[in-house]
Amino acid sequence: MASKIQRKTPAADAPKRAASRDEGEGAPKRRFFERKIPAALLTEFTINLSTLSDAGIPIVRALSILEGQLRPGPFKRVLSDVRDEVESGTAMSEAMKKHPAAFDRLYCNMVKAGETGGALDAILMRLAVFMERTRNIRDKAKGAMTYPVVVVFVAVLVIAIVFTFVIPKFREIFDSFDIELPTLTRTLIGASDVFVKWWWAILLGLIVPIVIFRICLRSFYGFRFLVHRVLLRVPVAGIMVERLVVARFSRTFGTLISSGVPHLEALEIVRGAVGNEVMRRAIEDVRVSVREGESIAEPLGESGVFDDMVTNMVDVGEETGTLDVMLLKVADAYEAEADRRIEVFFKVLEPALLVVMAVVVGVIVAALFLPLLGIMEQLSRR
Repeated sequence: MASKIQRKTPAADAPKRAASRDEGEGAPKRRFFERKIPAALLTEFTINLSTLSDAGIPIVRALSILEGQLRPGPFKRVLSDVRDEVESGTAMSEAMKKHPAAFDRLYCNMVKAGETGGALDAILMRLAVFMERTRNIRDKAKGAMTYPVVVVFVAVLVIAIVFTFVIPKFREIFDSFDIELPTLTRTLIGASDVFVKWWWAILLGLIVPIVIFRICLRSFYGFRFLVHRVLLRVPVAGIMVERLVVARFSRTFGTLISSGVPHLEALEIVRGAVGNEVMRRAIEDVRVSVREGESIAEPLGESGVFDDMVTNMVDVGEETGTLDVMLLKVADAYEAEADRRIEVFFKVLEPALLVVMAVVVGVIVAALFLPLLGIMEQLSRR
């Protein structure tokens, strides 16, 4: 292992710096005005194309059939262009590369592998299964986040209404009775005054940092790498992110090599698909090592990103010639664990949010009604 560390010269690090790019040099660039095709629509198209291809229908006719089933829109135009290109003699994978908003690099390379190996229908079905699994994971995560997001939004909206309309009315009542207000009430009224007067500044103070953060995240590799590293180390959430990223790596890599894509090319594609810069750098190190004739398992273990289970499964897969099978088993295991952790996390988060809301409401109610007791006492003396 020491020899490996010494071997990493600045020249060898050049490919690592390339990991800051989302995709490789040869990747098609998506134009800023191109709309991303919905994953569900693309998955349905892939399944149908696989079925038609398996039935022996020529690709050009299959594309025409599927194009005819679509409503007018971006994807219909894309399929029309792809069909025309294929009809003129271009390989379907090459025609698809010209439309990166619809067909990413992974998709195009798997189609190319299917064309080369003469098993396009099987590759397309495998690709559809991969896309469906990926979409299910994303949908589960979004679904789990829906309730907490709605709760927080409603809470913020209610507090804004209380600060804008309710508290000023109570203040008029308190001023008319000329009583000494508790510290909690004075603090709440002061906060209401600030909110009513400076709501636009508060809103900008919330929006501008988010916009700047997103711009920096997209524009600066160093900042993006730091955020992704911190994200992996955040308690509770970090382990969920790690499991999901490793599962995506394993499923993407396993699907590619099972489809006949060479290891080096598959690693390059996977690097652009994992969505985490820490993982991308680790994959680039693995790719450099594999290019120099080493195994995949050893640099995976040295990266510090992949745990022993992953490296051992990959090692066994390389020794037995079943690397794709082992990678898909890792993906299944990590996706299942991530699902469990996400479910438990949000089951705990939901009551925690309700408790926080109850505390906030309790403080507001106490601050507003404590002076009313003094007013009632004052009225009873008259």
